[in-house]
Amino acid sequence: MIDATENIRRALMQRINAENTSRESLKKRYGQVWDTEELKTDFAVIRFAAPLVIVQNRSTGERGSLFFQHDPRFYFSYERDES
Repeated sequence: MIDATENIRRALMQRINAENTSRESLKKRYGQVWDTEELKTDFAVIRFAAPLVIVQNRSTGERGSLFFQHDPRFYFSYERDES
């Protein structure tokens, strides 16, 4: 199966993981930040496509996506799915 987004995602993944950004820095830049346990509480994970994760909000049913960094694992920059 051909993934037309693979090269873009790989470049983003390298950029995001080039440095281990602190939670505080991510929060200043993107707003709310989740660790893995917080993510599980607030969202059901639909699909991983590094460095993105597709999620559904457990309380509202709204779908969206988040970026994540590998280490330390934080999820950030929530974007609601408009479709």
